[in-house]
Amino acid sequence: MFAYCSAEFSRRPGIADALARNSTCPIEVLRPVLHYLSVTAVQQLFEDLDRLSTSPHLVAELIASTVISADQRAQLAELQRVEPEPVEAFVQAVEAAEPDKAKRETLLQKLGRMRVVERVQRALKGGRDERLLLIRDPCKVVQRAVLQSPQLSEQEVESFAGMASLTDETLRLIANNQRYRKNYTILRALEYNPKTPLEVTLHLLPLMKPQDLKFLAGSKNISDTLRTAALRLQRQRTAPRSS
Repeated sequence: MFAYCSAEFSRRPGIADALARNSTCPIEVLRPVLHYLSVTAVQQLFEDLDRLSTSPHLVAELIASTVISADQRAQLAELQRVEPEPVEAFVQAVEAAEPDKAKRETLLQKLGRMRVVERVQRALKGGRDERLLLIRDPCKVVQRAVLQSPQLSEQEVESFAGMASLTDETLRLIANNQRYRKNYTILRALEYNPKTPLEVTLHLLPLMKPQDLKFLAGSKNISDTLRTAALRLQRQRTAPRSS
Protein backbone atom coordinates (compact mmCIF):
# COMPACT_ATOMS: atom_id res chain seq x y z
CA MET A 1 0.00 0.00 0.00
CA PHE A 2 2.82 2.41 0.85
CA ALA A 3 4.56 1.67 -2.45
CA TYR A 4 1.32 2.06 -4.42
CA CYS A 5 0.49 5.42 -2.84
CA SER A 6 4.04 6.64 -3.37
CA ALA A 7 4.07 5.65 -7.03
CA GLU A 8 0.55 6.70 -7.99
CA PHE A 9 -0.48 9.59 -5.72
CA SER A 10 2.67 11.26 -4.39
CA ARG A 11 1.91 14.53 -6.19
CA ARG A 12 -1.54 14.82 -4.71
CA PRO A 13 -1.73 17.30 -1.83
CA GLY A 14 -1.25 15.59 1.53
CA ILE A 15 -0.20 12.14 0.30
CA ALA A 16 3.55 12.66 0.63
CA ASP A 17 3.02 14.31 4.02
CA ALA A 18 0.92 11.37 5.22
CA LEU A 19 3.60 8.89 4.13
CA ALA A 20 6.26 10.89 5.95
CA ARG A 21 4.20 11.09 9.15
CA ASN A 22 3.77 7.31 9.25
CA SER A 23 6.81 5.94 11.10
CA THR A 24 6.26 2.48 9.58
CA CYS A 25 6.63 3.74 6.00
CA PRO A 26 9.81 2.16 4.54
CA ILE A 27 12.61 4.57 3.62
CA GLU A 28 12.80 3.20 0.07
CA VAL A 29 9.17 4.23 -0.40
CA LEU A 30 9.61 7.60 1.28
CA ARG A 31 12.75 8.51 -0.67
CA PRO A 32 11.11 9.51 -3.99
CA VAL A 33 8.41 11.64 -2.34
CA LEU A 34 10.66 13.78 -0.13
CA HIS A 35 10.70 16.64 -2.64
CA TYR A 36 6.88 16.74 -2.55
CA LEU A 37 6.74 17.34 1.19
CA SER A 38 5.25 20.53 2.56
CA VAL A 39 7.34 22.82 4.76
CA THR A 40 5.26 21.67 7.73
CA ALA A 41 5.94 17.98 7.02
CA VAL A 42 9.67 18.62 6.66
CA GLN A 43 9.69 20.43 10.00
CA GLN A 44 7.77 17.57 11.62
CA LEU A 45 10.33 15.07 10.32
CA PHE A 46 13.17 17.25 11.53
CA GLU A 47 11.59 17.57 14.98
CA ASP A 48 11.11 13.81 15.41
CA LEU A 49 14.55 13.17 16.88
CA ASP A 50 13.58 9.77 18.26
CA ARG A 51 12.85 8.58 14.74
CA LEU A 52 15.83 10.30 13.14
CA SER A 53 18.32 9.05 15.72
CA THR A 54 17.26 5.46 14.98
CA SER A 55 16.87 5.86 11.19
CA PRO A 56 20.28 6.67 9.64
CA HIS A 57 18.96 6.11 6.12
CA LEU A 58 16.22 8.70 6.62
CA VAL A 59 18.81 11.18 7.90
CA ALA A 60 20.97 10.54 4.84
CA GLU A 61 18.05 11.08 2.48
CA LEU A 62 17.03 14.33 4.16
CA ILE A 63 20.59 15.66 4.04
CA ALA A 64 20.80 14.89 0.33
CA SER A 65 17.44 16.52 -0.40
CA THR A 66 16.69 20.16 -1.16
CA VAL A 67 13.77 20.41 1.25
CA ILE A 68 15.74 21.37 4.37
CA SER A 69 17.56 24.51 5.44
CA ALA A 70 21.32 24.83 5.90
CA ASP A 71 20.96 24.84 9.68
CA GLN A 72 18.77 21.73 9.61
CA ARG A 73 21.30 20.01 7.36
CA ALA A 74 24.09 20.85 9.82
CA GLN A 75 22.17 19.36 12.74
CA LEU A 76 21.31 16.24 10.76
CA ALA A 77 25.00 15.89 9.91
CA GLU A 78 25.69 15.80 13.66
CA LEU A 79 23.53 12.67 13.86
CA GLN A 80 25.73 11.00 11.24
CA ARG A 81 28.90 11.39 13.25
CA VAL A 82 30.17 8.03 14.42
CA GLU A 83 33.31 9.14 16.26
CA PRO A 84 32.86 10.04 19.95
CA GLU A 85 33.05 13.67 21.05
CA PRO A 86 36.38 14.70 22.63
CA VAL A 87 36.12 14.44 26.41
CA GLU A 88 37.19 18.08 26.73
CA ALA A 89 33.92 19.15 25.13
CA PHE A 90 31.99 17.96 28.18
CA VAL A 91 34.23 19.27 30.96
CA GLN A 92 32.32 22.47 31.70
CA ALA A 93 28.95 20.74 31.45
CA VAL A 94 29.97 17.96 33.83
CA GLU A 95 31.52 20.41 36.31
CA ALA A 96 28.25 22.36 36.41
CA ALA A 97 26.08 19.26 36.77
CA GLU A 98 28.13 17.07 39.15
CA PRO A 99 30.01 18.47 42.20
CA ASP A 100 31.63 15.14 43.12
CA LYS A 101 35.03 14.80 41.41
CA ALA A 102 34.99 11.00 41.20
CA LYS A 103 31.52 10.99 39.65
CA ARG A 104 32.59 13.72 37.23
CA GLU A 105 35.45 11.60 35.94
CA THR A 106 33.12 8.62 35.50
CA LEU A 107 30.63 10.78 33.58
CA LEU A 108 33.35 12.16 31.33
CA GLN A 109 34.57 8.67 30.49
CA LYS A 110 31.01 7.56 29.78
CA LEU A 111 30.20 10.52 27.54
CA GLY A 112 33.50 10.14 25.72
CA ARG A 113 32.38 6.72 24.48
CA MET A 114 28.91 7.77 23.32
CA ARG A 115 28.04 8.72 19.76
CA VAL A 116 25.71 11.64 19.04
CA VAL A 117 22.72 9.38 18.31
CA GLU A 118 23.29 7.63 21.63
CA ARG A 119 23.31 10.93 23.50
CA VAL A 120 20.14 11.96 21.67
CA GLN A 121 18.43 8.78 22.85
CA ARG A 122 19.70 9.39 26.40
CA ALA A 123 18.42 12.98 26.27
CA LEU A 124 14.99 11.79 25.13
CA LYS A 125 14.62 8.84 27.48
CA GLY A 126 17.04 9.39 30.37
CA GLY A 127 16.47 10.90 33.79
CA ARG A 128 16.56 14.41 35.19
CA ASP A 129 20.30 14.33 36.00
CA GLU A 130 21.13 13.26 32.46
CA ARG A 131 18.98 16.03 30.99
CA LEU A 132 20.70 18.59 33.23
CA LEU A 133 24.01 17.48 31.77
CA LEU A 134 22.99 17.00 28.14
CA ILE A 135 21.26 20.38 27.83
CA ARG A 136 24.85 21.71 27.80
CA ASP A 137 26.01 19.20 25.17
CA PRO A 138 28.18 20.77 22.42
CA CYS A 139 25.87 19.34 19.75
CA LYS A 140 22.73 21.38 19.03
CA VAL A 141 20.75 18.28 18.12
CA VAL A 142 21.34 16.81 21.60
CA GLN A 143 20.19 20.03 23.25
CA ARG A 144 17.02 19.91 21.15
CA ALA A 145 16.47 16.31 22.19
CA VAL A 146 16.49 17.32 25.87
CA LEU A 147 13.69 19.81 25.20
CA GLN A 148 11.71 17.08 23.40
CA SER A 149 11.93 14.59 26.28
CA PRO A 150 8.44 13.45 27.38
CA GLN A 151 9.69 13.41 30.99
CA LEU A 152 10.91 17.02 30.94
CA SER A 153 9.22 19.11 33.64
CA GLU A 154 8.52 22.83 33.63
CA GLN A 155 10.67 23.14 36.75
CA GLU A 156 13.64 21.85 34.75
CA VAL A 157 12.90 24.32 31.96
CA GLU A 158 12.76 27.12 34.53
CA SER A 159 16.33 26.29 35.51
CA PHE A 160 17.42 25.94 31.87
CA ALA A 161 16.00 29.37 31.02
CA GLY A 162 18.30 31.01 33.53
CA MET A 163 21.51 29.28 32.39
CA ALA A 164 23.95 31.66 30.73
CA SER A 165 25.92 28.61 29.53
CA LEU A 166 23.23 27.54 27.04
CA THR A 167 23.34 28.39 23.35
CA ASP A 168 21.26 31.17 21.84
CA GLU A 169 19.31 28.61 19.85
CA THR A 170 18.33 26.54 22.89
CA LEU A 171 17.08 29.63 24.73
CA ARG A 172 15.17 30.66 21.60
CA LEU A 173 13.53 27.22 21.39
CA ILE A 174 12.35 27.58 25.00
CA ALA A 175 11.01 31.06 24.32
CA ASN A 176 9.14 29.94 21.19
CA ASN A 177 7.42 27.01 22.91
CA GLN A 178 3.76 27.92 23.46
CA ARG A 179 3.52 25.79 26.59
CA TYR A 180 6.45 27.48 28.25
CA ARG A 181 5.26 30.96 27.30
CA LYS A 182 2.37 30.41 29.72
CA ASN A 183 4.84 30.00 32.59
CA TYR A 184 5.82 33.42 33.91
CA THR A 185 8.80 32.06 35.85
CA ILE A 186 10.31 30.79 32.59
CA LEU A 187 9.67 34.09 30.82
CA ARG A 188 11.27 36.05 33.65
CA ALA A 189 14.32 33.77 33.70
CA LEU A 190 14.76 34.27 29.96
CA GLU A 191 14.45 38.02 30.37
CA TYR A 192 17.05 38.13 33.14
CA ASN A 193 19.45 35.82 31.25
CA PRO A 194 22.11 37.92 29.46
CA LYS A 195 22.58 35.10 26.93
CA THR A 196 18.97 35.20 25.69
CA PRO A 197 18.86 36.68 22.15
CA LEU A 198 17.91 40.37 22.14
CA GLU A 199 14.99 39.94 19.76
CA VAL A 200 13.50 37.41 22.19
CA THR A 201 13.89 39.60 25.29
CA LEU A 202 12.48 42.67 23.52
CA HIS A 203 9.48 40.64 22.39
CA LEU A 204 8.84 39.33 25.93
CA LEU A 205 9.40 42.67 27.64
CA PRO A 206 5.73 43.85 27.57
CA LEU A 207 4.79 40.67 29.48
CA MET A 208 6.95 41.58 32.48
CA LYS A 209 5.29 42.52 35.76
CA PRO A 210 6.02 45.99 37.26
CA GLN A 211 8.58 44.77 39.80
CA ASP A 212 10.51 42.83 37.18
CA LEU A 213 10.36 45.68 34.71
CA LYS A 214 11.79 47.98 37.39
CA PHE A 215 14.61 45.53 38.04
CA LEU A 216 15.44 45.27 34.32
CA ALA A 217 15.44 49.06 33.94
CA GLY A 218 18.26 49.25 36.49
CA SER A 219 20.13 46.04 35.74
CA LYS A 220 23.76 46.14 34.60
CA ASN A 221 23.76 42.46 33.56
CA ILE A 222 21.63 42.90 30.43
CA SER A 223 22.26 44.72 27.17
CA ASP A 224 21.98 48.51 27.00
CA THR A 225 19.25 48.15 24.38
CA LEU A 226 17.08 45.98 26.61
CA ARG A 227 17.69 48.13 29.68
CA THR A 228 16.74 51.28 27.76
CA ALA A 229 13.60 49.62 26.41
CA ALA A 230 12.65 48.47 29.91
CA LEU A 231 13.14 51.97 31.30
CA ARG A 232 11.05 53.48 28.49
CA LEU A 233 8.24 50.97 29.05
CA GLN A 234 8.35 51.54 32.80
CA ARG A 235 7.96 55.30 32.31
CA GLN A 236 5.07 54.76 29.91
CA ARG A 237 3.27 52.57 32.43
CA THR A 238 3.78 54.93 35.35
CA ALA A 239 3.19 58.21 33.53
CA PRO A 240 -0.01 59.97 34.65
CA ARG A 241 -2.79 59.74 32.13
CA SER A 242 -4.07 63.00 30.71
CA SER A 243 -7.76 63.62 31.19
